[in-house]
Amino acid sequence: MNDPTNRILDRNRLIARVAIARKGGARVVLANGCFDILHVGHIRYLEGARALGDLLVVGINSDEQVRALKGEGRPLVPERERAELVAALRAVDFVTIFPEPTVEALLRSVRPDIHAKGTDYTEETVPERDVVRSLGGRVAIVGDPKHHSTSEMLKALTGAHEQHNEG
Repeated sequence: MNDPTNRILDRNRLIARVAIARKGGARVVLANGCFDILHVGHIRYLEGARALGDLLVVGINSDEQVRALKGEGRPLVPERERAELVAALRAVDFVTIFPEPTVEALLRSVRPDIHAKGTDYTEETVPERDVVRSLGGRVAIVGDPKHHSTSEMLKALTGAHEQHNEG
C-alpha cells in the first residue's frame, strides 16, 4: 500500500473496500473537495476528518466539475494528479474521483457514518445534510477557519506576477 495510486479506487472497488472495513467495525468518514493546489487548509481539513473515524474516504471533483465550479483555467492540476497527492497523505485511506456535480451520489454509494465538511460551512448549511441524515449518518465540520483557499492563492500569485512585470 506504499504506492498512493493503489489507494485511488473507482466507485465499485471503493464500495467493496468500505464494506470490508465496515464489517470489521470501522467508522467511515467521507470528505470531499477539489484539492486543486494542496495547501495547509486541506491538510487540516483532512486530518480533522480522519480524527472522526477509522477510515477516511476522500471524494475529488472531476476536472469537468472543477471547471464548472471554479471557472475556465481550473483545475490547474489534472484530476488523477490531485487524487495521487491526496492519496499520499497520511490521514487518507482511499480516494475516488466523482464526475457528478454534487457529492450526493457518492454519499449514497459509500453511506459514511460521518460526512466531514470544512469550516466554510455549518452543519445546517451543508447542501448534502439531508441526504447524509437519510442514510443514518451525521455531518461534522472540521479543519481550521477558512483562511486558506486555492482561489485566494492564485489571486495573490497573479498580483505578485503583475507587480513584478510592472517593476
